[in-house]
Amino acid sequence: MNNLFTIDCGEILLREFRIEDVDAIYELTSQPEVYEFLPDWRSTREQRLDWVTNYEIPDNKEFLAVVPNIGEEWLKLGIVLKETGEFIGFCNTGIKEELSEPNREVAYAISKHYRNKGFITQAVKGLIKYLFENTDVEQLNVVVLPRNIASNKVINKCGFRFSGDVEIDDQLYYHYILHKKE
Repeated sequence: MNNLFTIDCGEILLREFRIEDVDAIYELTSQPEVYEFLPDWRSTREQRLDWVTNYEIPDNKEFLAVVPNIGEEWLKLGIVLKETGEFIGFCNTGIKEELSEPNREVAYAISKHYRNKGFITQAVKGLIKYLFENTDVEQLNVVVLPRNIASNKVINKCGFRFSGDVEIDDQLYYHYILHKKE
């Protein structure tokens, strides 16, 4: 993997974004099944290339350089099939400004072609394990739209506990929390 940061999650790997991922990320975030729940990820291919090149790859390097004290840094990892190397989704962590501190969240998406195969659950569990074992993170958050049934199931499988409702940009979300000690 060319010395890229990687987390082995079983059938999948989480690994740093590469420039070569731009088309796969663009295709993924252009799927209605993804941008319905993550509208901020929708972009043109040119925007995606700019974001990956000038923000996401450098942000990942900054995150990894400051481990274990990650502060407000972001880590954006591709979900890659171990067997084929195909980029099928992403699993990220960063600060959710709309939540009160500690407000580090986990967010993710997977291609419509790879849903209901357990890959997102593997990815989220892999990222949680990495964060709790290698960084100073004590609590993780997830916000999910109530109608996103699949995502609500993933979060429960990963051990998050329902904390209550939160309103963000005039939309109601379910707020889930997971503490390191759990």
